[in-house]
Amino acid sequence: MASSPQGVSVVLGAQWGDEGKGKLVDILAAEADICARCAGGNNAGHTIVVKNPQGEKTTYAFNLLPSGLINPQCKAFIGSGVVVHVPSLFNELDTLERKGLKCADRLFISDRAHLVMGFHQIVDGLKEIELGGSSIGTTKRGIGPAYSSKASRSGLRVHHLYDPSFPAKFRKLVEGRFKRYGQFEFDTEGEIEMYLAFAERLRPHVVDGPTFIHNAIKSGKRVLVEGANALMLDIDYGTYPYVTSSATAIGGVVTGLGIPPFAIKRVVGVVKAYTTRVGGGPFPTEDLEEVGHTLQEVGAEYGVVTGRRRRCGWLDLVVMRYSTMINGYTSLNLTKLDVLDGFEEIKVATGYKIDGVEIDGFPADLDRLAKVEVQYTTLPGWKKDISACTTYEELPDNAKSYIKFIDDFLGVKVQYVGVGPGRDQNLILF
Repeated sequence: MASSPQGVSVVLGAQWGDEGKGKLVDILAAEADICARCAGGNNAGHTIVVKNPQGEKTTYAFNLLPSGLINPQCKAFIGSGVVVHVPSLFNELDTLERKGLKCADRLFISDRAHLVMGFHQIVDGLKEIELGGSSIGTTKRGIGPAYSSKASRSGLRVHHLYDPSFPAKFRKLVEGRFKRYGQFEFDTEGEIEMYLAFAERLRPHVVDGPTFIHNAIKSGKRVLVEGANALMLDIDYGTYPYVTSSATAIGGVVTGLGIPPFAIKRVVGVVKAYTTRVGGGPFPTEDLEEVGHTLQEVGAEYGVVTGRRRRCGWLDLVVMRYSTMINGYTSLNLTKLDVLDGFEEIKVATGYKIDGVEIDGFPADLDRLAKVEVQYTTLPGWKKDISACTTYEELPDNAKSYIKFIDDFLGVKVQYVGVGPGRDQNLILF
């Protein structure tokens, strides 16, 4: 196993999410002292499959909690940039504990993290109705409206739960939503009562976020940051407006945890061996025919949070080049390579043309993006089951060539290769 350096290591999604970040976090968390979330909320979804000595599998689904909790020695930290729906947090925590994962005493939450309330979730659905045919495909977990409250400086943070003025501030916030969306059905007083009860259960987990993480770094602790969503869903650099509401790029790690950039020692970009996305928005390499259907079925491409079928297509290295430029990956984790086992030929997007002229970068204008003619390079498949491979050397030559093509194109080495869903089906190249 590659050694985790002291300081901060970051795992980020490099495409549109669902790349399999949780599996790498699970591996790296074995050597981490703290696993942290820096942005997003319970709209993220990380699945980890654990096999016991008898060969029985247990599947753990993480939405809001850092999946590093799988390691019994690892503490979990929810940073200031995360938005927290407290009922969902405790529901997730209780579900994990019922499965035998004792982790409540290892969870810490920044007092600066913003709260997702029940009315935020209602508003999330109302905003989608407003958009009509231009639906973004939100999970309706209230994440966007919570970030809207935060940006408009009317939001409530974790520390407000312990302020005597919390009920009054909450009522004012709800009244503002009634003025905006009309008098929708919502039990304001019942919600206040529920949150005040949850506040007492939450109290032992609440810490001064920046001080907590800085003390950890200063004392030589190994901090692992688990990114949520992915670069192409970033509020600034993704396919706006078909994005999430937070900073999912490397900048979100710095602001979401309150750490200096030089504290970050490595950034691993997680990239699926093909491309998927959930919800609306552009997807240049999407395949609606046999290839897309095969990737969807063989790869079991259904959302962890929503259960929605993921849209599928070939690997897009134009997207990856853009993603690498912004996030500065020090290495890559190529996941689900085994899903490509059955293909005779494999295509990889290596350029975009508009009106016959190759373009630089990735277009911000979605109308312009819709016009791109994708340039593909075709590589030979390997037509062999690689799920039992335990070393890079055991991979077929054409699978190695596929990995090398990605290395060479992006100028970043693939360090980890996923060949199956199990936590032990991950090859470490260096």
